Amino acid sequence: MTEWFASWFNDDYLALYPHRDAAEAERLVALIARCTQWTAAWRILDVGCGPGRHAAALDRGGLHPIGLDLSRALLRRAREVTAAPLVRADMRHLPIRARSMDACLSLFTSFGYFDSDAEHARTLAGMAATLRPGGWLVLDFLNAAQVRARVGGVAGALEPGERGSRLRRYLSPDQRHVIKEIHLADGRQFMERVRLYGVADLESMFLAAGVAVRFRFGDYHGTPLADGAPRALLIGQVA
Repeated sequence: MTEWFASWFNDDYLALYPHRDAAEAERLVALIARCTQWTAAWRILDVGCGPGRHAAALDRGGLHPIGLDLSRALLRRAREVTAAPLVRADMRHLPIRARSMDACLSLFTSFGYFDSDAEHARTLAGMAATLRPGGWLVLDFLNAAQVRARVGGVAGALEPGERGSRLRRYLSPDQRHVIKEIHLADGRQFMERVRLYGVADLESMFLAAGVAVRFRFGDYHGTPLADGAPRALLIGQVA
């Protein structure tokens, strides 16, 4: 069976997330820059780069980003905004030489999509393996505590979304995933399914991959991470 993310990340997906813009990407990149003190010589791997807004922000900052994504449609859009090298690949099997990157980024919840915890752990370890000693791993993920507090365990009524779509979010029966149903105006349906990893779970995966978490934020302004924060942004360093 085709995995949900293999078909969903397309032009329809972009139409439903218009509020994710270049200004937000610039704000996040600036926060990461303050923490890592990166320089113009750095090579940055943007895993799950999508339509390229973070790669474009890195470009404008004088860095050397490489964008990687599974979606052909999103990579085509990325090519419109960045001159960075773009690679089509599954993040579970990164075609990147070990210890060749100064930083590796996974932004805007481009993680948590797979069937097993082991796949997620291997994926994060694979990202860490691309980093030189002292390199930085950045994971921008949803805050599981905040999601569980706001999303119910029963699928409720569909609510209006962008461009005539209807949406609903709910937790899986075991509370381990947040599910989002998307019903498009033309009758097509898609479903997002993301594993709800808490901050302690993510930090354990970082540690197992040889990465020490140095910074923890709850949003792109640098607010400290707390249960009610919208994001779980972890910035760690390889020994």
